[in-house]
Amino acid sequence: MSQFSLVAMGGTFDIIHRGHITLLSNAFEISNKVIIGLTSDEFAQKRGKTVSNNYEKRLTNLTEIIFKEFPNSSFQISKLDNDFGPAVLEPEVEALVVSDETSSQGDTLNDLRAQKNLSPVKVITVPMHLAKDGSRISTTRIKNSEIDSEGNLLSVDK
Repeated sequence: MSQFSLVAMGGTFDIIHRGHITLLSNAFEISNKVIIGLTSDEFAQKRGKTVSNNYEKRLTNLTEIIFKEFPNSSFQISKLDNDFGPAVLEPEVEALVVSDETSSQGDTLNDLRAQKNLSPVKVITVPMHLAKDGSRISTTRIKNSEIDSEGNLLSVDK
C-alpha cells in the first residue's frame, strides 16, 4: 500500500542520470501515481539552461526509461512552462518529490496552493546521488565529460 495516491515532481531530464533515477524511484515507491513535470525548451532557456535534447527527445527518453526501470508504474508527464505546472492546480496532489537542491520549492508551492484554497502538499526531499568523487551527479558534469551518467569519473587523459 502506497503512502500517497498522487505525487508530483519535475525536471529538465536532458541527459538522464543516476540522480534522476533515484528521484523517480523514490516517487514511484511512495505513490500510486506520479505526475512528472518536464521542462519545456522555452522554460529551460528562460532559466539559463542549454539543453542538448529538445523537448520531444527528452519526453521520449524519459518515457522509455520509466517503462524500462519502473514497469507497471502509473505516471503522467506534463509540459512545464513554469516552476510548478499541475502541482499548483491539482487538488489531488499530496506530495512534491524534490532533491536537496530544490527542496525550497516546496514552501513556494504550498504558498501558491494556499492562494488557490488547496491543501498543502508534503515535501519529500530525496538526498542527491553522489558521483564517485563525492560531488553530486549533474547533467552539466556529464556534458563536461567529468563523469558518466552513473557517476563514474571519466579519464582526463583523452
